[in-house]
Amino acid sequence: MLDIKYIRENTEALKKAIVQKHIKLDLDELIKVDEERRALIRAIDDLRAEHKRTSDSLSPSPSSSPSMAVDVDSSIKSGKKEKDEIAEKQGKLAALEESFEELMVKVPVVPAPDTPEGQDEKDNLEIFRSQEPTKFRFIPKDHVELAKELDLIDFNNGAKVGGYRGYYVKNEAVMLQMGLMMHALQKAIQHGFKPIVPPTLVREFVLYGSGYFAGRQFNPEVDEVYKIANDEKLADGTTKRENKFLIGTAEPSLLAYFADQVIPFSDLPIKLCGFSQCYRSEIGSYGRDTKGLYRVHEFMKVELVAITPADLEIADKLQEEMVDLAKELHNDLEVPYRIIRMCTGDLTAGKYKQFDYEVWTPSRNGWGETGSASNFLDWQSRRLNARYKDKGGETKYVYMLNATALPSPRPLIAILENHQTKDGSIKVPKILRPYVGKKEIKREKRA
Repeated sequence: MLDIKYIRENTEALKKAIVQKHIKLDLDELIKVDEERRALIRAIDDLRAEHKRTSDSLSPSPSSSPSMAVDVDSSIKSGKKEKDEIAEKQGKLAALEESFEELMVKVPVVPAPDTPEGQDEKDNLEIFRSQEPTKFRFIPKDHVELAKELDLIDFNNGAKVGGYRGYYVKNEAVMLQMGLMMHALQKAIQHGFKPIVPPTLVREFVLYGSGYFAGRQFNPEVDEVYKIANDEKLADGTTKRENKFLIGTAEPSLLAYFADQVIPFSDLPIKLCGFSQCYRSEIGSYGRDTKGLYRVHEFMKVELVAITPADLEIADKLQEEMVDLAKELHNDLEVPYRIIRMCTGDLTAGKYKQFDYEVWTPSRNGWGETGSASNFLDWQSRRLNARYKDKGGETKYVYMLNATALPSPRPLIAILENHQTKDGSIKVPKILRPYVGKKEIKREKRA
């Protein structure tokens, strides 16, 4: 969410951003509603002042002269009329505030000036490539076939127990997956990110505040979030029903840690790395990537979050640091990867600047996204009311950034497919061998 004063002063830039980001929003309608809202607030304040004067007139001081006496009946009638008018206008204001908030949550951040112009993902700009795609002297297998032959992943029983897109990770793949997570955590800690295991079941404000709802409230038609609506027993024994949700990444929980806080300036910037299980309904991906690990409902991930002063230079530097950390992690996997700068048309509403990282996936004959690094400026912190006092004592909203360190499924796909050998074995990347306990995963008889 942006500041309404900023919106009124930058309407042309915001109208351009609305078009660039393909957002359905009439900014003129927002400005009109805001003007009506402010006029109504002023009218209510004037009526309240008038009502106070009327009320005061009904309680004259003992020293008041007879000539200052008032017509009590007339004043009572005036007071009742004023009270009714205030109530009527407050009802109208409540409706206007509702419309105002619905429009405000859609206002996008203006993209960084150097953001590539474009309509969609086809116009994203590759800015780095580690190496060319893997070439084989044999016909390679996809990760589904490899995992079945090596008894690493069971999709059939996964679907039976967990439903569509369910899966069991088994044997050496468990250690590969846990090794990925531990290595990502350890490297993030080495870079100064403090580790946290956050809640994965969260309240509604957490996902609204971080921008994971398309609007003000959860919409099951568009929001790829799992909702939990069980009754909850409180400490005093009473029952409470409150909508809760499963997070799709640690980012919302990490950001909400600072909700309604004024962070000491001396604590900034703050760097966190969160490990969590992640849940995504993938409702927008119906019919896509129906086999394998590429698009699943449940996985693990290490996420990076940075909280900075409202200083673009500091925020840009931290975003670059997070991208560099992602490069290190992908280099450690010994697979081809690349870094993409997102174009204007592929940026979501709250993002000022975004980089994606993608690994080469032989079975797709293409690149597959493994994460991103995004700067939201104060778009999230205004929703979460996360602030700080600068050196001059002025209260400001912090900037919030996030980045993927590593998720579990797609890097696992990349390892299986890029490191396969002609005999169907998998070479384990050097960095993960201590976790797996071997250099190569071979077909063997399982007990």
